[in-house]
Amino acid sequence: MTAVTGLPPTMADRKDDVTPMLSQYVELCEQHPDALVLFQVGDFYEAFCEAAEEVARVCEVTLTQREDSTGEYPMAGIPIDNAASYLERLVEADYRVALADQVEDAEEASGLVDRAVTRVITPGTVVEDELLAAGSTTYVASVVERDAANGERDGYGIAAVDASTGECFVTTVPTRGDVREELDRIQPNELLVAGDAPTVAPDGDWMESAVDAELFEPTVARDRLAEYVADPDRRLDNDAEQRACGAVLAYAEYTQGDDGPLEYVSRIRRHDQRDQLRLDAAALRSLELFDNRGPGSGETVFDVLDETASALGRRCLDRWLRRPLVDRAAIEDRLDAVDALVDDGVVRSDLSDLLAEAYDLERLAGRVSRERANARDLRALHATLSIVPELKERIADIPALSDHHARLDELRDVATLIDEAISPEPPMELTEGGVIKQSFDDELDALRTTEQEGREWVADLEATERERTGIDSLSVGHNQVHGYYIEVTNPNLDQVPDDYTRRQTLKNAERFYTPELKEREDEIFGAAERADSLEYELFCEVRETVAAETDRIQALATTIAELDALCSFSIAATEGDYVRPELRAASDDAHISIHGGRHPVVETTQAEFVPNDTDLAGGDVAIITGPNMSGKSTYMRQVALICLLAQTGSFVPAEAATLPVLDRIFTRVGASDDIAGGQSTFMREMSELTEILHDATDRSLVLLDEVGRGTSTADGLAIAQATTEFIHDELDATTLFATHYHGLTDLADEREGVHNLHFAATREGDDVTFLHRVAPGASSASYGIEVARMAGVPTPVVDRARDVVATMTGDASDSSVADNATDAADSHPTSDNDTATDPAASAAAADDALADALAEQTLDPETVAAVAAELQALDIATMTPLEALNTLDSLRSQLDEE
Repeated sequence: MTAVTGLPPTMADRKDDVTPMLSQYVELCEQHPDALVLFQVGDFYEAFCEAAEEVARVCEVTLTQREDSTGEYPMAGIPIDNAASYLERLVEADYRVALADQVEDAEEASGLVDRAVTRVITPGTVVEDELLAAGSTTYVASVVERDAANGERDGYGIAAVDASTGECFVTTVPTRGDVREELDRIQPNELLVAGDAPTVAPDGDWMESAVDAELFEPTVARDRLAEYVADPDRRLDNDAEQRACGAVLAYAEYTQGDDGPLEYVSRIRRHDQRDQLRLDAAALRSLELFDNRGPGSGETVFDVLDETASALGRRCLDRWLRRPLVDRAAIEDRLDAVDALVDDGVVRSDLSDLLAEAYDLERLAGRVSRERANARDLRALHATLSIVPELKERIADIPALSDHHARLDELRDVATLIDEAISPEPPMELTEGGVIKQSFDDELDALRTTEQEGREWVADLEATERERTGIDSLSVGHNQVHGYYIEVTNPNLDQVPDDYTRRQTLKNAERFYTPELKEREDEIFGAAERADSLEYELFCEVRETVAAETDRIQALATTIAELDALCSFSIAATEGDYVRPELRAASDDAHISIHGGRHPVVETTQAEFVPNDTDLAGGDVAIITGPNMSGKSTYMRQVALICLLAQTGSFVPAEAATLPVLDRIFTRVGASDDIAGGQSTFMREMSELTEILHDATDRSLVLLDEVGRGTSTADGLAIAQATTEFIHDELDATTLFATHYHGLTDLADEREGVHNLHFAATREGDDVTFLHRVAPGASSASYGIEVARMAGVPTPVVDRARDVVATMTGDASDSSVADNATDAADSHPTSDNDTATDPAASAAAADDALADALAEQTLDPETVAAVAAELQALDIATMTPLEALNTLDSLRSQLDEE
C-alpha cells in the first residue's frame, strides 16, 4: 500500500510555527500516518504539500500553490459534491484515504473550525454506494497462525467482514496451502498483516495493510468480540479464529469512524471447509466460474446462470457458486425449490418481476445502523417491504418454498412507521425540510402552518401596500442578507408612509420594512428554522427505531436473496433446457453418469454444440486422446461443471445425470509462467500436480490436461504414467486425463479401472473434420501436421514435416499412418539409438526437421525477428485453440508478405 505523509518533515518538525489551519492538518496526518488525509475547506477536500502532489497526479487535478506566513507550499483539492470519482481513483491506486470533515458549523465557530477524521476509505472497507458495484462484495480479511497446546503450529484462523453489508465469517484451515485456497475463494480486497509480520499468502490480488500487532493480541481480540457475540469461546472454535475476527472487526470500526461496535454486524458465521465442495484457485480459474480468459463471448459460468433480479440475489448466487454444498439433504432442498419454479412459469415470472423491485436491504441496513441513511434510503426500505406480502402470496402454495415463506418477515411495524413518517418523495438533504410527512407530528404541523400562513401574508402584502400607498411600482421581495423588504423607486419616495423604516439603499430605489412585516418575518424564519430542526430530530428518531430492527431486516434480506438465486437457477434451467440431476446415496461410490452432457458456456457460443455422454465409475481413470481442437478440454470441464452445478442446487445442462456428492474438484488444466514467483510453466504444473496427489480422495474428481508437456518427451511420458498409476492405485479418485502421450493408453490393458476414450475426426485428403464426439478406445491419429496446416504454417514447413514423419515411420504416403506408427512406437520403445521407435528421439528428430524447414525459407531477417518476438511474448498456455489459430494466421500473414 502506498503511504503519503501530509507535510514534508521540515514543515512537520516546525508545526507549531505554521498557521493554525495547517497545524490542524498536520496533527490529523500524524494521527493517521498510513493514510492520505483530505481536509475539508468549505466545499472542497484539500490536500497540502506532498499529499497534494499525489492527489494532483492520481486524480488529474490542478496542483496550485498556497501562500501564508510560512511561505508557499503545494495544494490540490477535489469538490466534495463530486468526490466519489476522485476517491475511487485514490483507492484503486492503493491509498487509504482519511476524510477530515468540518464537525462544527463555520458560522458558529469562534476561530478555527473544528475538523476530525470521520471516515477512512480503504479498498476492503468501502461502503459508499458510488464506489461499490451493485451486487458485489468487498471484504477485508485477516489470517492468524494457530499455536497448538504443545507450542507447535496447528493451522490458521481466517476471518473476513464486508463493511457495507455487515456480513462476517470465520473459519480454520490446516495448512498454508489451504489459506491460499480460502483467500482465493473469498477474494478479499484487503488483507491485514500484523506490523512487520510476513504475509502467509504473498502475491495475491488484494492489498496488504500493516496494522498494529496489538489488534491480534488474544485479550484485545476477545474483548472486541465480546461486544458482538455473547460467548466468543463458544461461538468461535479456537484462539486463532478469535484473534483473526477481532482484528478485522477492530479495523472495520476504525475505518467507519466508530468508537464502538458496528451494530449491523450482528451475525458472525463459522464455516468449515469440510461442509462445502472445495475449489482452489486453479479450479476457479480453469473452470472459468467467474473469469473468462478466452477471446470468445467473454461469458463465465456465473454470467450464464445469473438471471437474478436484485443485488441481494446476485451476491447470494456468487456465494453459492464459490461454496457448493456437500450435504445431500441441503442440495435436494434447493433442487426441490428449483424444480417447483421450473414447473410453474407464472410464479417464476411473477417472482422475478417482484424481486426486481427489491433494493439492497443489506447495504440499506448498514447505512441505517451507521446513522448514514437519508430519507430516500428509508423510502427504499419501505418499497422493498411493500413487496413482501406479494412474495408470500406467490409462494404460499409451493411446499418446497415453505421455509422461505415462513421466513418472509413483513416487518409491518417498520413499514408502517416509515410510511406514516417519511414523505413519499423526500429531498436528499435532511436539514432543509420536506422530509417528514404532514400529520405525523402535531408540533411540526403547527410550525409549518405558521410558516405557510406567514408566506401567504407576505405574498398578499404587495397588493395591499400598493392600494394603501398609491405607489403602483411598489414591490415586495426577499434576499438572504436583508430578509423581506418593500422596494420603492426613487421618484415615488415622497409617497412612502411614516411607518416604513429604511432597510437598504440602492442606486435607483430604497428598501423598507414595516413593524408588521418584521414581525411576520420573525415568525416565518423562526417557524421554518424550528421546523427544519424538529424534522431532523424526528427523522433521527425514526431512523433509530428502524435501526433497532437491523437483525430482522438482515434476516429478510437473506431470504429474499435466496429466493432470487433459486429463481435465477430456474430461469437458467428453463431457457437452457437443463435437467434435474439425481444424487447418489452416500454409500455409493463416486460414479458419474451423464447422458447428453453439455458445457454451459460453450454451448451458448456455438450454433450446434455436440453433447456427450459420461460413464465413470468411482475411482475410474479415463485416458482421453485425440487431436487438438477436437473437444477434449471442453469435455472434461463440462463434466466437472455439471457435478459442481448439481452441488450448488442447480439443474444441469444434460439430458440426464446421476451424480455423486464430491468433496473436491481438482484441475490441472493449462498453466503459464509465474515470472514474479520465479516459476516456469513446468514448475507451476508440477506444484499443482503435487497438491492433487497429496489431497485427492475417493470422493474427488480430478481433471488432468497434458501433464508432463513442459519437459522432454521421455520425462513427460514417465511423469504422466506414474501419475496415472498413483491416482488409480493409491488415491482411487475419479479422473479424466487428456493427453497426447499415446503410450498411456496401454494402461487400460494393465489396470481394471483405467479405460480409454477418444475424440474422433474424419479426413478427406488434407482436410480434417473434428466430430467433437467422445467414443471408447484410443485415438487412431493425432493430426498434428494437419492442425499446423490449418493454423497457417507455411506449406514448405508442413511438407517438410510430412517427409520427416514419413522417414521415421517408413511410409510417406499417409501422415495418419505415420501417426499410427508413432503411436505404436510410443507404446513399445526399443533403444536410445532407434529413432524410428523411440518417442523421445522421434520428437527430437521432428523438432529438428521443422527447424530446418523453417531455416530453408528465404525471409527478411527483420521480419523473422519481429515474428519471433511476438511468438516469445505469447502466453500460449492460457490461449484457446481459436485464439491460437487467429494469432498464427496473423503471424503467417506477416511472413507471406515477404
